[in-house]
Amino acid sequence: QVQLVESGGGLVQAVGSLRLSCAASGNIFSIGAMGWYRQAPGNGRELVATITSSGYTNYADSVKGRFTISRDNAKNTVYLRMNSLKPEDTAVYYCNAEDGPPLSIIDYWGQGTQVTVSS
Repeated sequence: QVQLVESGGGLVQAVGSLRLSCAASGNIFSIGAMGWYRQAPGNGRELVATITSSGYTNYADSVKGRFTISRDNAKNTVYLRMNSLKPEDTAVYYCNAEDGPPLSIIDYWGQGTQVTVSS
């Protein structure tokens, strides 16, 4: 079992910045892709950004140019730097990580961290 613990959420004014962190721990086989998703009230969970173990990144169009995902493989940690925040970025942000051998990969989720952007 793998546990994901997020930190770094909070309240920030529009155009401000925040950095989220998510550390994986527990019975880790080999962490593969990691990512961030978010869910605003009344909406479904949506992809924000993902990063593979080799560093290939993918972003939602709504955050391109403002958010940067990175990771530290030695620490099994993924980060999300969020700049130029907008009120519409307000949501609960969830960390995701894949772990396991190639034919038995399991998706793990963090508990979520609230990000609130005031106008």
